[in-house]
Parts: sequence; C-alpha cells; structure tokens
Amino acid sequence: MSVTTPHRTLHSVAVAAPAEVVYGIVADVTMWPQYFAPNVHVEHLEQDETSERIQIWAFANGEVKTWVSRRTLDAAALRVEFRQEVSTPPVAAMGGTWVVSPVDENSSLLELHHDFAAVDDDPDGVAWITAAVDRNSAAELNNIKELAEQHRELDQLVFTFDDTVEMAADGADVFDFLNRADLWPERLPHVARLDLTEDEPGVQIMAMDTRTRDGSTHTTESVRVVFGSDRIVYKQTTVPGLMTAHTGRWTIRPVEGGVAVTSRHTVTLKPSAVEPILGAGRTVADARAYVHKALSTNSTSTLKLAKAHAEALRG
Repeated sequence: MSVTTPHRTLHSVAVAAPAEVVYGIVADVTMWPQYFAPNVHVEHLEQDETSERIQIWAFANGEVKTWVSRRTLDAAALRVEFRQEVSTPPVAAMGGTWVVSPVDENSSLLELHHDFAAVDDDPDGVAWITAAVDRNSAAELNNIKELAEQHRELDQLVFTFDDTVEMAADGADVFDFLNRADLWPERLPHVARLDLTEDEPGVQIMAMDTRTRDGSTHTTESVRVVFGSDRIVYKQTTVPGLMTAHTGRWTIRPVEGGVAVTSRHTVTLKPSAVEPILGAGRTVADARAYVHKALSTNSTSTLKLAKAHAEALRG
C-alpha cells in the first residue's frame, strides 16, 4: 500500500448568523448526528478542553463507513482542525479544517477545507472520495447554515426525552430482544414489517412499517450501531413528516434484582410541516407534544414486551 498524491478541496457557505453561533455548531460534535444527514453516530474516545479523539459512523456515497479522528478546537480563532487517525479504504488519509470568519456581527463565512489521499493512489478511489467529500460537505454546510440562522428557535425545535422500565430479568435476554429487531414483527404488535441487514458486524440497516394509534402506517428507515451487550444507538434516515431528524439509543444497566432499560429519543422538528400535518393554528409546542406521545407510546410498548419476554426466560 502506498500513498503518493495529496488532493485538496474547499467548500464554503455564507451564513446569516454570528460567527460564534456557527463555530458552536461545528464544535459540538455530539450533536452532529442530529444536525447532519450523513452522520449516524459519534463516540468520544478521549476529550479535554481543546482536543478530542472521536469515532464517527457516517454515510459516504450510500455506504456506512466508520473512522477515528482527532480534532483540535480553537475557540478564539474560530477554527477546528481534524485528522483521521484510522481511515477506511479507499481512504488512505484524510484531514482538514473548519474556519469561521466574521463578516459583521450578524453574518459570517464558513469554510470547510479537506486534504486526502487514496489507497495506492487509485484513480477510482480518488473519484469515490472526491464524490463523497463533495456530497457530504455540501450537506453539512447547508445544515449548519440552516441551524445557525434559526439558532434562537433551536431550543424549541430540538428536544430529548427518556422512557425507563425496570425488569426482573437478565440483561443478556433483554439485549437479545432489542438486538434481534428482525423478529419484531412477531413480537411487537405495532410493527407491521421490518427488513434488517447487517453486512458489517454491529452495523444494522433497518426499514420498518409502524402502525399508529389511528390505524395508519408509516415507514421509517434507520441505521443502528450495536455496542457490546448493553447499548444500541440509532439514527432514522427516513423520518415522519413532522421531523427533520430523529436519533436514539437503548441502554441496559444493572439494578438490584435485574436491569433498568432506557429508551432515549432526540428529535428535531420541522416547523413548516406543523400546520399542514396537525392543522391550522397548531404550533411547535403542539408538535412537540404529539411527537413525544407517539414515540413514547411505541418505545414504552417495546420495553414492556421486552420485560415480559426476558422475565419469562428467567422464570
């Protein structure tokens, strides 16, 4: 394996928001799966005030790839530098810099610089990487622009909630119930159909039809990343009309006599869809309540059925 030719790209966007707001979105990598369509999950491996080591799962040209990167954050200069520590072929090396430049107190310019090399300098690899960088950079810059320009509303549009059920059961049995989502149509009354593939161990691609309380069915598509035997994280890649993003996780932790199992949802609402879907005069607050109830009902139902299943196995 040899690396010979470095390649460089620059993508930029003008943002009608203060530079500090834009920098804050770039710096908070934990929210990237919520904010950026290509990003599935980000896991902190190391972290201090000015640097972090992270593992990222993200789509590149329709495939879920994972890599480990180091980032250096400079809040004073409004810059974030990144470098892949472990890349996934055809990428041999990848790095770059986010640069935020103030234009005036209410507007800024965001630049995203990349430098990369392909394994063995393969022309097909270079073309694949270039296409992925172009596609993902455009998506990320446009997402940051949209988020920054509505930053005053983000606290209302983005919200997180948990549902927890304690079970007198073995964690391994609960995990198996959650991990074997391919069996959910047999186990969960609200799941009408579920197709699951796991070409890479621990990375599951799901398409699911869910029945709602009014009898209708909606389709979602998701990517799940499975960690050990106590945590599964996911991102919906096709979401219902009221949302622009939905991420979540299942966690299992031991308690006296069994385990506590938590379903967490983080949702970003789509303001323009509120009245067309819920009716004239309905607000973002109404949408929050509607989505919270619908998701909580389904996840609590799943948790209760997992409880019955796992407790029966313990006997």
